[in-house]
Amino acid sequence: MPHRAGPCILAFPRASDRRRGSGRRSGAARLACAALAALAALGALTPAALADAPDRVVSMNLCTDQLAMLIADDGQLHSVSHVALDPRASAMADEAARHRINHGRAEEVYLMQPDLVLTSTLSARHTTAMLRRLGIPVITLAPANSLEDVHDRILEMGAALGREDRARAIAAAFDEDLARLRATATTRPSAVLYYANGYTLGDQTLAGQILLAAGFSNAASAAGYETGMRMPLEVLAMTAPDTVVTSRRYPGASRAEDIMDHPVVQALRHSSTAAAIADHDWLCGTPHVLRAIESLVRTRRALQGDGS
Repeated sequence: MPHRAGPCILAFPRASDRRRGSGRRSGAARLACAALAALAALGALTPAALADAPDRVVSMNLCTDQLAMLIADDGQLHSVSHVALDPRASAMADEAARHRINHGRAEEVYLMQPDLVLTSTLSARHTTAMLRRLGIPVITLAPANSLEDVHDRILEMGAALGREDRARAIAAAFDEDLARLRATATTRPSAVLYYANGYTLGDQTLAGQILLAAGFSNAASAAGYETGMRMPLEVLAMTAPDTVVTSRRYPGASRAEDIMDHPVVQALRHSSTAAAIADHDWLCGTPHVLRAIESLVRTRRALQGDGS
């Protein structure tokens, strides 16, 4: 953890110290720091023993929001991002409503006096840089690009929150459920993930891995689209997938989603078993991706005439 690196955890004052205005080190604190460093050098204290679990945590990213809500102890998670309230994007919108909401602004988060801030490597770097300059520890987690990454992010969040046992239990349950759901059939119907603006996702993405786990082959990857990129309608038509998987449309009109009304897309959807998946099960590397896999397994079984 970035704020606990080095020989002494007193390098950064805790939020409670800042709230009392005692951010500078006292002579006693310096002596305690030296004693801890000496014990650590002798092997008497491990880095884990030196580190205390943060008791006032702020999350600024939808994916860290949900991982933290799953793992944090009661009262440990102080605030989550406003996006966590949106049921279209968040699988835990009801739980998020029980927390204070932030909008990811450095000054807003600083005034919450957190012991730890959680965010993503994709979040605004200037905000995290500003918080670090203000002496607030920040941990950034990379987005999950595979189902194995989901397991890893659960454990990383557990380490950040000092809740390793809880995280290991959740990761083990995730692995067990994934093994149960993961298809091993040699015959796989083809599918294309197709979204607003003609965006598709290949095998080297979390959504692509969800598709494979459900027993499909990704026709976009077969056409050369290994990651996330725009697929022209002509290419989509030439792939002739057995299934077109789209996200559920948002209320109101959107030019980005107009492509879903194109005759080519409509013809493919009507000539195949089309699936529309809720975004909140796909967006983040959390155990909620299992629901997306379950939904796609049902679609595959219907396509193959397998009612089991």
